[in-house]
Amino acid sequence: MSDYVIVSDATLDLPMHIINEYDIRVIPMGIDIDGVSYTHYPDEREISIESFYQKLKNGAISHTSQITPVAFAEYFRDLLKQGLDILYIAFSSGLSGTYNTARLVIQDLAEEYPDRTIYCVDSLCASIGEGLLVLHAAMQKQKGLNIHELKDWVEQNKQMPRHWFTVKDLFYLKRGGRVTSIEAVVGSALRIRPVLSTDDAGKLIVVSKIRGSKAELDLMVNKLLEEGIDIADQTIIIGHGDNLAQAKELEEIIRSKNLVKDTFISSIGPVIGTHTGPGMLAMVFMGKKND
Repeated sequence: MSDYVIVSDATLDLPMHIINEYDIRVIPMGIDIDGVSYTHYPDEREISIESFYQKLKNGAISHTSQITPVAFAEYFRDLLKQGLDILYIAFSSGLSGTYNTARLVIQDLAEEYPDRTIYCVDSLCASIGEGLLVLHAAMQKQKGLNIHELKDWVEQNKQMPRHWFTVKDLFYLKRGGRVTSIEAVVGSALRIRPVLSTDDAGKLIVVSKIRGSKAELDLMVNKLLEEGIDIADQTIIIGHGDNLAQAKELEEIIRSKNLVKDTFISSIGPVIGTHTGPGMLAMVFMGKKND
């Protein structure tokens, strides 16, 4: 059986040391900031995450673009030429057309490389939720699962990452149609933060609204306790968009309570950060929806 690699895209928001440790291949994605085009790589070679958020705070307008069919074909073909099979875990189809574009490209490549195995799985996840699923997949690969077994594992477990996050400035969500103009104006004036998660189709949903930093931290911890599965054995991810101090505060609370095996903090990159803005706080863990 041929060797294979796990591939994802730059929306997974994992730190480079994790990407390198587990040999995760990441397709870069494009952003446009005030008419200047950049490509976001996990190693931040073209634009740093810090610089991106500073530009937003200075009033810059950012837009994102999907991975093109040509970019997909070039990236995948390079791996196939190396004799590698591919398991591509894609950004949620509920938020982007990335998965469907990749699926069509892979259909063509399967005819071009009939002896290679190429799988494309819709993660139904976003940002560090996608990153958490990819990380767990990489852990399963290290345990010896072959590409067929791992593809089945991802399909069976892709609903398990639980996403919880809040944002500071509702106008970024308004631009994406997640809140109305009135909600954005009133919420910002009253310092009300929307609480967001994902639904079964991988789409973002506004679950509730809260006020105050303590309420945000309490919400994250409570969701972990309510929805997490075997949390004492889990490594969870805390994400932030230019909000490291609060991310560290949340991590300290979780560590002080000895709730999980381990945590690590990751920065939310420009692709997701374009739609959530500075001040985002997020936490993801493996669990089940608390109906």
